[in-house]
Amino acid sequence: MSSRPATLVIAAAIVALEGLVALGLGIYVAVETLVSTPGNLTTALAESAFGLLIGAGLLWVAWGGLFKMERWGRSPGVLTQIFMLPIAITLIQSDQAQLGIPLIVVALAGLAALLAPPTTHALYGDG
Repeated sequence: MSSRPATLVIAAAIVALEGLVALGLGIYVAVETLVSTPGNLTTALAESAFGLLIGAGLLWVAWGGLFKMERWGRSPGVLTQIFMLPIAITLIQSDQAQLGIPLIVVALAGLAALLAPPTTHALYGDG
């Protein structure tokens, strides 16, 4: 296999960072659910499970897919970045620009790295 280009390493790092954030939020919600009385236990448990699953999935995509130069890793990586954009816009419209603007920057950087020609060449070759 050819060498791993910097764009692919950057893409894997961005997806891993997103996975760690989702995992951290899932853990945070789980701990808060255990130590306090949530308004809706079912919703709190579902949010926690969702964060944990998404976080673990993104870490798998970053390490098992992108960093190991597996073709399949690019599609979920690109979809994640695309899904981040409306979330970021919603945050900005909800007077949370301090969260939305960095999220847009990270998502666009992730898309650029995932769609960059060196990444495409490393994952798919010349033909």
